Amino acid sequence: MNVAPMTAAATARPIARRTVAPGKAWALARRALVYLLLSIAAFVSVFPFVWMMIGATNSSADIIKGKASIGTALITNATTFFTQIDAIRIFWNSAVIAGVATVLTLVVSSLAGYGFEMFRSRVRERIFALLLLMLSIPFAAMMVPLFVMFAQARLVNTFAAVILPTVASIFIIFYFRQATKAFPSELRDAAKIDGLKEWQIFFYVYMPVMRSTYAAATIIVFMTNWNNYLWPLIILQTAENKTITLIISALTSAYTPDYGMILFGTVLATLPTLIIFFLLQRRFVEGMLGAVK
Repeated sequence: MNVAPMTAAATARPIARRTVAPGKAWALARRALVYLLLSIAAFVSVFPFVWMMIGATNSSADIIKGKASIGTALITNATTFFTQIDAIRIFWNSAVIAGVATVLTLVVSSLAGYGFEMFRSRVRERIFALLLLMLSIPFAAMMVPLFVMFAQARLVNTFAAVILPTVASIFIIFYFRQATKAFPSELRDAAKIDGLKEWQIFFYVYMPVMRSTYAAATIIVFMTNWNNYLWPLIILQTAENKTITLIISALTSAYTPDYGMILFGTVLATLPTLIIFFLLQRRFVEGMLGAVK
């Protein structure tokens, strides 16, 4: 039996072209669009801070010209800032107000959120709905009554007058109540069987379990109190009690503001919030996602 020799043409096989399925192509295009939008959003978010840091190294004249490169006036701006301002005292004022207000807000608001979720009653939802309704009242409508109340209590120009209105934060109460829904009720029942009282359950069981929620709330509350401007502007009346936000605002209202010095002070004022955020970043993400461990 004779077998004809196989030629190269006969042994050739058609090469299949790689084609991308329409569904996969659309997924790749959608992912590229998402990354593009996220990159634009990240640039828009980070650029003001980067420009602020670059401006802190330039003179006021260069900043007005729009110079966008690192300059050589950083030491001059720092010297001017620390010469004109009692920075240690101002930062101490801001740290005391923000720190004490954050601790009190976390304790009071988490207790309220825990109580609203754990203790059931007929009027619970009505009271909670009333609290949420109060969120619609602008702070400008409450400034005059608050000022009159603190004036009668002789607390004007004190840190207590700045801190007390922020302690019972309705938003943080709502946040803790929603987070408490994920708290395992079995832990509370087991603690009751072991003989723990309700306050012991809160401090020894609830708080350790909800540490991610506390971390996220700490960042939100600290940043809010550190950057608070309108109420301290009204209630604090002497330069010795001013906060860093009020001082920087006063510098910008000068007849010939030194923008380099102002940006240097702004960078310093931003550092505490950045440090708090990066220290609690991982817990912050878990807390915002409602993670309970």
